[in-house]
Amino acid sequence: MRGWVKVQSFTDPPDNIFRYDNWCVRRTADEWVRLAVEDSRMSGKRALAKLEGIATPEQARLYVGAEVGVPRSELPALGPGEYYWTDLEGLEARGASGEVLGRVDHFRRLPGGDIVVVRGEREHWIPLVKDRILQVDLEDGYIVFDWASDW
Repeated sequence: MRGWVKVQSFTDPPDNIFRYDNWCVRRTADEWVRLAVEDSRMSGKRALAKLEGIATPEQARLYVGAEVGVPRSELPALGPGEYYWTDLEGLEARGASGEVLGRVDHFRRLPGGDIVVVRGEREHWIPLVKDRILQVDLEDGYIVFDWASDW
């Protein structure tokens, strides 16, 4: 209604997305538009936002499926051993014994917890918990999981 858009937030907690006054919205593969957030609220677990220049339901429909981001410079600094998911995507995923499981493809937020999806010869859904992550080496481009290729 009135141009409000539903947003699936990947911030933790979900309403942290509203800490950012401006969002970069990807409308096409190579078109990012910077839009001011005029108003926002949570409706259950769903984030709702009123973005500048979107005043009707018809205009809001043009943004269905669009990605929302913020410039890296606006993100909070991380502590030791903390990573943004985007930093881990594309890393080679290895099991504890050194076997290559594939590459970190993406992350999913599920009711039982977050998972990392690794794609290789087969797809692995690995729980994103400290006990499963043994080592992260951004410089050399790999992450080691307490996981085996036949799991």
